[in-house]
Amino acid sequence: MKLNLKRPLAFFDLETTGTNIGSDRIVEISVIKLFPDGSEEVKTWRINPGMPIPLESSLVHGIYDEDIKDEPLFKEVGQSVAEFIADSDLAGYNSNKFDIPVLMEEFLRSRIPFDLEGRHFVDVQNIFHQMEQRTLKAAYQFYCDKPIINAHSAEADTRATMEVLIAQVARYENTEWEDKKGNKQVPVVNDIEALHKFTNLNRPVDFAGRMVFNDDGEEIFNFGKHKGKTVEEVFRIEPSYYSWMMQGDFPLYTKRKLEEIYNRWNAKKVAERQPKPVQQKQPEQTAAVTENKAPVKTETANKPYSPKLNYNNAPERKPFKPKDETPAKPVNEDMLKMLADKFKKG
Repeated sequence: MKLNLKRPLAFFDLETTGTNIGSDRIVEISVIKLFPDGSEEVKTWRINPGMPIPLESSLVHGIYDEDIKDEPLFKEVGQSVAEFIADSDLAGYNSNKFDIPVLMEEFLRSRIPFDLEGRHFVDVQNIFHQMEQRTLKAAYQFYCDKPIINAHSAEADTRATMEVLIAQVARYENTEWEDKKGNKQVPVVNDIEALHKFTNLNRPVDFAGRMVFNDDGEEIFNFGKHKGKTVEEVFRIEPSYYSWMMQGDFPLYTKRKLEEIYNRWNAKKVAERQPKPVQQKQPEQTAAVTENKAPVKTETANKPYSPKLNYNNAPERKPFKPKDETPAKPVNEDMLKMLADKFKKG
């Protein structure tokens, strides 16, 4: 079938550093320009975003920092993009909510004139969602092939939900599915744990999805200026962010999970500041004991202790003089008389 066109229709898609329209950047843009005669022209630009590409985004589109380090910035190629689609209406998938706003941010940031007035925008996703409604009533009709009786009553809707799940498990048995990374699996099986994993692919930390788990099992922020950063990293670089969220208009469960992460992070920080216990050294032992060897016996081992004398400080000794060896005189009467007078009683 040929589309009825009055002027070219430019189908385009962007690969970006993330999903924040105001702060994220384009890393690749591809345009298929379909002309009224059915012919087409295709152009693709790789772009250096001027900022690191978060790993979570690279895992989705397969473009890493090293792939675009030598590519031009958007301000260098933006004029070529604007000229290529200048005479065209625009079409894309979710383009009204994302691709067109992001592209316009880049044009405005680079001061490249591009006017949206008078153009038509065709968002293929909106056609899909509106024609194939994502309501319980539509799901019940699609999977069970009958209308809900007493729709919007609690019991009727609950029973319809149960019947839809049973029908889904039967319908998608052995049906292969491919994720964004190209991995193929059969996810819809008759197993609650498997169904849980398939219905929680974004791995939310809180039900609002403000925080999600990355591939390493770490909690990361899924919104705002810190999108893609781990929660603990944000606590470290901007401690006030925790208070801002706790005082802000966020769901109570989100705050509860945030508080749990903060308490865990703070406990680790306190533990790191605690001084490590000092290990007391054991008294040094002799080499013989340390090596479990018996002491070596020496010749003086069993001799009594005898301190060494310090001859340098010993007092000076007088020279030895031999005694007078002259023979004694014989005893005479005078000597006896003298002794008698000396010891006589008074």
